[in-house]
Amino acid sequence: MTSRILLDTNVLVYAYDRSEPIKQTRAWSVLDQLATLGLGVVTTQVLGEFFVVVTCKLKAPLSVAEASERVQNHVRTWTVVELTALVVQEAIRGVRDYSMSYYDAQIWAAARLNQIPAVFSEDFPSGSVVEGVQFVNPFADDFDLNDWVL
Repeated sequence: MTSRILLDTNVLVYAYDRSEPIKQTRAWSVLDQLATLGLGVVTTQVLGEFFVVVTCKLKAPLSVAEASERVQNHVRTWTVVELTALVVQEAIRGVRDYSMSYYDAQIWAAARLNQIPAVFSEDFPSGSVVEGVQFVNPFADDFDLNDWVL
């Protein structure tokens, strides 16, 4: 079990993506259990990306009002980690030392600097660990949420 889990944007977005019903079901299951246990963390970056994706990039996008309401719900549900100058500098180190894309490095940096041991995302190699932060794909066939929350 882990004390906290950082959620990447894709986990939140799939909960509203009706074009991906299997991932949508998995996202809701993961989000529901993490919310119940109080383990989920998001960054301000994730909230902003979520708003853009669900209003502009989904096949059936949410209205601005609907997306705004969802962002407010996420703020009330999850611990929100602010992006700071230190996170930006650490993200740049992630780009330099680990060849991450900048925004992926920012997710890693926020987790590392806030001592969050796991990131749920489909954007990183699942199971990889970078300086104590483990990346887990909650949409992988072998994913079992009980490995992380019980």
